Amino acid sequence: MTSQENPIISEDFADLLLEYAGDIAIFEPFGSAPVNIINDFAAVVHIPVQQMTSNSVLEFGYAAIPSLFGLVSHESLEASGIFRLRNIPNFDLRGQGVLVGIIDTGIDYTNPIFQNSDKTTRIVSIWDQTIVSENPPEGRGYGTDFAREQINQALQTEDPYQVVPSRDENGHGTMVAGIAGGAQVPESDFEGVAPGVEFVVVKLKQAKKYLRDFFFIPDEAVCYQETDLLSAIEYVLNTSVILQKPIVLCIALNTSQSAHDGRGMTSSYLSTVATRSGTGVVVAAGNEGNARRHYFGLVSSSVGYDVVELNVGENEKGFSMELWGQSPSIFSIDILSPSGEYIPRITAVRNENREINFVFEITTIYIDYRIVESESGDQLILMRFSNPSPGIWRFNVYERGNLNIGFHIWLPMEGFISNNTFFIRSDPYTTILALGNAQIPVTITAYNNADDSLFINSSKGYTRLGAVKPNIAAPGVNIIGPTLDHGFKEFTGTSISCSHTAGVVAMILEWGVVKGNLLGMSTIEINKLLMRGARREVGVEYPNRDWGFGILDIYNVFDSLRSGAV
Repeated sequence: MTSQENPIISEDFADLLLEYAGDIAIFEPFGSAPVNIINDFAAVVHIPVQQMTSNSVLEFGYAAIPSLFGLVSHESLEASGIFRLRNIPNFDLRGQGVLVGIIDTGIDYTNPIFQNSDKTTRIVSIWDQTIVSENPPEGRGYGTDFAREQINQALQTEDPYQVVPSRDENGHGTMVAGIAGGAQVPESDFEGVAPGVEFVVVKLKQAKKYLRDFFFIPDEAVCYQETDLLSAIEYVLNTSVILQKPIVLCIALNTSQSAHDGRGMTSSYLSTVATRSGTGVVVAAGNEGNARRHYFGLVSSSVGYDVVELNVGENEKGFSMELWGQSPSIFSIDILSPSGEYIPRITAVRNENREINFVFEITTIYIDYRIVESESGDQLILMRFSNPSPGIWRFNVYERGNLNIGFHIWLPMEGFISNNTFFIRSDPYTTILALGNAQIPVTITAYNNADDSLFINSSKGYTRLGAVKPNIAAPGVNIIGPTLDHGFKEFTGTSISCSHTAGVVAMILEWGVVKGNLLGMSTIEINKLLMRGARREVGVEYPNRDWGFGILDIYNVFDSLRSGAV
């Protein structure tokens, strides 16, 4: 089937993400539209792309429009107590018998750090969603599935890519996999956290153009859509079931499109997955803490509104902005453009879509009011700006109900918007990206192990509903990782701390599941172990919005087990 014929990958079809739960009646309103069932929780209906209009949020609902995900990265073994632990008899843990799922930009499978000593691969399989062929994974319907045997065959040839043409052109996935479980290279002072693991890899395809255009994502941005991420998670989990091995899901990509409360479809699914025995789910918190892309406001009862000032940078072609207000209050806005053109207060009704054009600006703003957004139950005002004029935009936010509950506004994550577009009075907290707010997964922030300082750009908690996130901090500043030229360099960001922690979780699963010490272990138990073993500074109250429960220390985790303190 060609890319034009297959609605999953064809640019002629738009994708609507629906909560499935086995009820085929949800497909009836779409007639004979093609359907792709991802799992028992989610399904995708493919409609002609012409039906995706500025009214689509009103017509289909915000949750049905797939979110767009980007990458969250831009001596560590000693700092996390790994070397110290391995000096203890019976605790020389290296992730043997454990899988690590890498859902990312792909992997450079030719790099020796992903091979055994006999030059065979440690990669179980690669699902490359970008390669059209007659060999997709069973039940997935697109892309190409490359098995271990094919990868080994490729490694024995002069031109491996003639056999397995999957490449990581970006390098992010290779870096993530290498830090989690790459083999030791002493001359480069490199060793992955768990060099005994095997990898299950998904190279995600880029998001469809219609969806990027809908949210005004820059053409050069690395951007994936939620439907492909859900399919990738299912593929990785199915592989672990087939091989009957425990697995760590390393999620080093994320999105700002959400209520930031852990109740979105993919966040909820990850929490369900995280309760499965033999499964660890680790998520990067994001690098939004210092980016000025979050605003929190309270409506003054004396003034009657709160003034939000947004600086829009030069040459910003477009962006989206989400205001989330907590029920039962109802929020509404008016708008003042940089040239002084005023849009009167837009009264909140049950659901409304409006297109606003200006006389003295070339800007168009598409506004969707959702009084009760389906996944969160709270109010959403989605604003999409086309050709926004540079300068200071002012929004007066009004609250009906006089409860003074407050509201949040988020701009898109790094890479999806210019750094010159930001809130004048921004709030660094409640900046953890969507999946990091999921209830059960381990959410990781980054710190500098050279001086025990928090990475300045780390996203900070808590969730919008006050749940404690992040869970823990791991090394994420100037950490050595592999590059696409088979060399090494330093990397920084919460993707790095997430990768590091994924390796540590693989060690815990080796101890608990492979060695039979805690066979029913899931992310719930793993999270508790990590939090109990965390290093905490005297005089600092934990948990807190910056560090969660403290600094990752695997030695303390097992030392507490030996002493019977857990």
